[in-house]
Amino acid sequence: MNLLTGKQLKLYYGDLQIFSDVDIDVIKNSRVGIVGPNGSGKTSLIKMMLGELSPDEGVIEKSPSLSIGYVPQTTTNKTNGSLKDEIMLAFEELVELEDQLSKSAMQIQETSARERHLAENKYSRLLRKYELIGGYNYQNRMERVVAGLELHPNILDNKATTVSGGERTRASLARALLSDPDILILDEPTNYLDFKGLEWLEDFLIQFSRAFVVVSHDRYFLDRVATQIWEVDGGNVNIYKGNYLQYSIRKEETLNRNRKDFDRQQAYISKEESFIDKYKAGQRSRQARGRKKQLERLDRIEKPAKGATIRISGQSVARSSQIVMSINELSVGLLIDDRPIELLRLPQLDLERGSHTAIIGANGTGKTTLLQTILGLTPGLSGVTTLGSNIKTGYYSQDRREFFCGGTVIDTLIQSKNIGITNAHSYLATFLFRGDDIFKQVSELSGGEMSRLALARLLITEPNLLILDEPTTHLDIPSREALEQALQSYEGTILFVSHDRHLISLLAKQLWVIEDATVKLFPGVLEDWLLTKQAPNHTTQRSNLHQPRKKKTKSIKYLEKNTVVDYEKLISSLECALKSLEDQITKASRCQDVKEIQRLGEKYSEAESQLELTWLAWTEQNP
Repeated sequence: MNLLTGKQLKLYYGDLQIFSDVDIDVIKNSRVGIVGPNGSGKTSLIKMMLGELSPDEGVIEKSPSLSIGYVPQTTTNKTNGSLKDEIMLAFEELVELEDQLSKSAMQIQETSARERHLAENKYSRLLRKYELIGGYNYQNRMERVVAGLELHPNILDNKATTVSGGERTRASLARALLSDPDILILDEPTNYLDFKGLEWLEDFLIQFSRAFVVVSHDRYFLDRVATQIWEVDGGNVNIYKGNYLQYSIRKEETLNRNRKDFDRQQAYISKEESFIDKYKAGQRSRQARGRKKQLERLDRIEKPAKGATIRISGQSVARSSQIVMSINELSVGLLIDDRPIELLRLPQLDLERGSHTAIIGANGTGKTTLLQTILGLTPGLSGVTTLGSNIKTGYYSQDRREFFCGGTVIDTLIQSKNIGITNAHSYLATFLFRGDDIFKQVSELSGGEMSRLALARLLITEPNLLILDEPTTHLDIPSREALEQALQSYEGTILFVSHDRHLISLLAKQLWVIEDATVKLFPGVLEDWLLTKQAPNHTTQRSNLHQPRKKKTKSIKYLEKNTVVDYEKLISSLECALKSLEDQITKASRCQDVKEIQRLGEKYSEAESQLELTWLAWTEQNP
């Protein structure tokens, strides 16, 4: 059943066409992920679906009494009360019914015996409606949702006007989830969630019995929850079946097919034009004129756009000592009213030359404070951080407001290092600033452009230690991919904080994990760490990845008998790991890196075998 349909939608902003003849359908149980570059019209499409924006042509049709729950990127308060009051707006009808039930109960007591049956009948009708719409369990539902989104009781009691933007967004998300709408529309819901919150939201949406439409740049998230992708670009909405990985494969196939069609047509045009030029004045001039008319009527295929990529390979960095950074009994925290408040502790950790390390942990555990302490921007409460010899550090912060002091892109680059106008032109071109782009005012740059400029400014100083704080936040997928290409080409040491699981899977070879206010080294990639979270016995689980096939089966059966294993989550993690390895193998193939392809191929075979065995264990447990 169609819940919402858009037919032949056209939208203009002044003379600029945003959409041209767009058709969309949301049916019962739709799981739609919307992707596209920033500025492509994703939010405008959502506003048309909500009825907040009317198309210039075409029509949006909705089923009768359709309810839509919407969470925008930036939320506003709907009450002057607490954050809990904001969430309770999801239950306005139930709260009103509770008030009516209370008044109806009073009427039963106050009426005479002759009229009491009328009051009792009214109370019964209200009570049946209260039961029908979940009156007896809505408080429990709210508790589960706010806990999943990590909105703790001390946060819920705060005034909605005083909490952070992230807390307001999570409260808005909780309210929308609890309202149980026919269609749930979420605009960038993952921006303020850590791993635990992301996993909870993914599980919620997978089990959600209604339709949802979600705008997201989180490819890992879209792979788990979406079964249809709407690609918004160039005034069109191109619809693909499957999750993000399946969409990206089909899109690449379509692009390759379009390139071949374009090349074939160009060869035909070139051949015909040669014939026309050769015979336009000769005996075959009539035939030449006929072919010219045919070319004029030919429906020309538009040249497929070639994806731009950042190219910084070969940029040398100074060789540092083998131990780039050594940390010993470091206490990270803040001084509040001259009182030390410890956030986390690092016992003994070393960062080796060329390593790529991701710092992961829940929101509010002190990840940014840790980076600032390492850099000396925030003093440690105790302990020592020692840099090795010949270390030059570059810091990529979340807050890049320092660029808004004025000036153009090229001026801002030259402020970092005076390399001359010609060299600055060439250098900026490698970061996709070409032509008039270099003369743009920095204040007019998009989030993706700002990130590319920040990285260009950083790398031109030739640091051999990069420290990055949430580098992909608010970036669209093309900008994230450009950033990933740049970081993969970088030859120095990288330490970074991120909740972007795709970036971590692609870049990090080891993890610093924050648990119980302590930073611990995990000597493996994200997929390995996620596997350890599926079973209590971490050692047994990790060893299973490297055991011969026969022994693996025995290990899985042992886990069945002695522990409770969520095989569905384990299967999902392994499938995500295989997807990440496929991406890495594709990139290694493009670079013709035979050794890397072999290494990744072996990891892929191991993960594939583990997935096969996990499916076997699941089927044995669920005959």
